[in-house]
Amino acid sequence: TGSSDPYCIVKIDDEAIIRTATVWKTLSPFWGEEYEVHLQPTFHSVSIYVMDEDALSRDDVIGKVCITRDMLAEHPKGYSGWVSLSEVDPDEEVQGEIHLEVGVLGSQGGRRLRCTVLEAR
Repeated sequence: TGSSDPYCIVKIDDEAIIRTATVWKTLSPFWGEEYEVHLQPTFHSVSIYVMDEDALSRDDVIGKVCITRDMLAEHPKGYSGWVSLSEVDPDEEVQGEIHLEVGVLGSQGGRRLRCTVLEAR
């Protein structure tokens, strides 16, 4: 039909912690949702999976973006820009990107990761 019914799942080290609402019939979703989660100092990655809800069969994975500890170390003042979705299933073509702002806030004793998804397309 030329559109999707997207939602996102956020995982920390492969454990799902957040599921956004589904935005129906769009290729440019806006969620306007905010979440705060505790991030262990030993975490390896935060992954954002973009899914396409399907009422008749299993939901499709559109793609994912992965933020690793190494990426944060490479950008100590934060990162802002478009990140292309990467494949989850090697047999599926992936198209799309997410505009992210990522930064670490606070000091060593109370550090927080702030990840803002500004847009998706």
